[in-house]
Amino acid sequence: NLKIADANLEVGYLRCLGKGKKERIVPLGSHAQKALKNYLDKGRKRLVREKDTKELFVNRFGNSLSRQGCWKMLKKYAKMVDYEKRITPHILRHSFATHLLERGAGLRSIQEMLGHSDISTTQVYTHVDRERLKEIHRKYHPRG
Repeated sequence: NLKIADANLEVGYLRCLGKGKKERIVPLGSHAQKALKNYLDKGRKRLVREKDTKELFVNRFGNSLSRQGCWKMLKKYAKMVDYEKRITPHILRHSFATHLLERGAGLRSIQEMLGHSDISTTQVYTHVDRERLKEIHRKYHPRG
């Protein structure tokens, strides 16, 4: 679980510990920084009340937000906006990597942010991008 100290809003990054206590630094965009600051200043304070908890994300009781709790919230909000496709935290992680790749991010940078020890694990996302390129070629090239 992320701790408050893992979020550096001044510089704009999160320090995450993944499997095997492997550290990775994930940049925060300006929208994420603003939302996280708002959560820390307002929402989180209401949830933790008097508790002395160091966790960054907490549930409605002020306790550490579990992986399952995160997934339930994700499903709840997807339902609220009538999003009918299957959604999981892993799908968001996959989308994150795919969007970075589609916008021109280097595979090595994506590998670092995802915490993959082997570049071949990250290369799975290039297949998705190649499929997208084929689709664009078929759609827009006169002989596609």
